[in-house]
Amino acid sequence: MFIEIPAADGTAEALIARPTTGEGPFPGVIFYMDAFGLRPRIQEMAQRIADWGYVVLAPNVFYREGTAAELAPAGDMSTTEGREAAGAAAFPRVGRLTSDKALPDIDAWLRDLRDLDGVADGPVGVTGYCMGARLAVRTATAHPEAVAACGGFHGGGLATDEPDSPHLALGDARARFVFGHADHDRSMGPDAVARLGEALDAAGLKASNEVYDGAPHGYSMADTSAFHPEATERHFRELRELLDSTLKA
Repeated sequence: MFIEIPAADGTAEALIARPTTGEGPFPGVIFYMDAFGLRPRIQEMAQRIADWGYVVLAPNVFYREGTAAELAPAGDMSTTEGREAAGAAAFPRVGRLTSDKALPDIDAWLRDLRDLDGVADGPVGVTGYCMGARLAVRTATAHPEAVAACGGFHGGGLATDEPDSPHLALGDARARFVFGHADHDRSMGPDAVARLGEALDAAGLKASNEVYDGAPHGYSMADTSAFHPEATERHFRELRELLDSTLKA
């Protein structure tokens, strides 16, 4: 189900997934997509999370660049060549979504999640993939009073030398964090993983900061050549435990 919501610089689409069974209200979760945008795979993942007992909002964070349909990959990403071709269009959009644009949008996503019918009062969770992991961390650090759980999977650029690197604001967070890093990831190498871990420890946060052995960047995306079934299922197990322990306890 798509809805339209007011964002910082216009109207954005968002996927909404609700539990197929059970009576609400249910805790809310924001799902931050990867660079390839809103598409059936994101709907599948959001629905799986929803069926654990959550209302999930997955916004088109690239709404300034076009609608979900306009930005959707045109070709088959199940081959390396197809994924690279899709990335040629998608990856520049990631660089243009700077923190000064992302933070006002985050305020809107959180507001609109809370306004949805059937969303329980109380804390929410966030989860993000690829560049969406950065947005998940920024949400947890910008809204510590609201975000109790933050997952980040095959994320890139979480701990850099830039002055607005997401890890630098972890001292403001109160959430529990779970990170499942891709193995040999050029966008999140061993030094960056260690730096992120040090920041989590310094902030006194409860966190898991693990590298999934053998899992490539993008491992959870079943519509791409990077898909790694074992790492994907591990991520779902760890994400569910995170959400259930923080939002349903």
